[in-house]
Amino acid sequence: MNGSLLLVPAGLLAGGMNALAGGGSFVTLPALIASGIPSVSANATSSVALYPGGAVSAWVYRDGLGPVCGIPLVPTLVITLVGGLAGSLLLLWTPNSLFDRVLPWLLLPTTLALMFGPRAGAVLRARLTVGRPTILAVQFLLGVYGGYFGGAVGLMMMAAWSLLQGADIKALNAPRTLMVTAANAVAIFCFAVAGVVRWEAALLVGAGAVAGGYAGAHLGRRLNPTLVRGATLLISTAITARFFMRAYS
Repeated sequence: MNGSLLLVPAGLLAGGMNALAGGGSFVTLPALIASGIPSVSANATSSVALYPGGAVSAWVYRDGLGPVCGIPLVPTLVITLVGGLAGSLLLLWTPNSLFDRVLPWLLLPTTLALMFGPRAGAVLRARLTVGRPTILAVQFLLGVYGGYFGGAVGLMMMAAWSLLQGADIKALNAPRTLMVTAANAVAIFCFAVAGVVRWEAALLVGAGAVAGGYAGAHLGRRLNPTLVRGATLLISTAITARFFMRAYS
């Protein structure tokens, strides 16, 4: 089958995943690579394609915006933008051959955080007091990760915030979608200027992602967070294993 035929349904599924818990790039990146696009360009194209769907989800969730781990929204947003810029520039300096090797190691922490995050978070909060500088430093690194790797930062944010704050997925959905959209906004500007985006593929994936993001955000208000987390973990585990096989077998 022509890989391009997978792009619209991949975008639809990814948009829904991003609205529910994050991780849409776990779907779109393999689909774009399968269509014949080199990995760095595929990653940049995935970020561009998923941006409209993320923006739609952020708009749907706007009434739920509030502080992140006790820190007001504005400083959290600014540090995320700075991190997104640093991450996008780092991606543009990464050769395709190196990115192919790094990619599964970028997916692995997200999968492990989903798997062990809730239990580890309870242990961490019982032993440590996390202050504002630490939270902002973590958020900067999340912004870098988002600029470098795109949509999977949604899962990383959920995992990190759950570790630091202990809130459930539904409570964190609104600020997560805003922060992911902010990091991606800076990144896609850099990618567009650098000329690494495959625009035809981005339009196909993006069309599906907008519809998936809108439907997923509304569905996310009703679904059980445990069910959402379990389904996301299943998908992320399978795709992480596949990328390790691709890179090292």
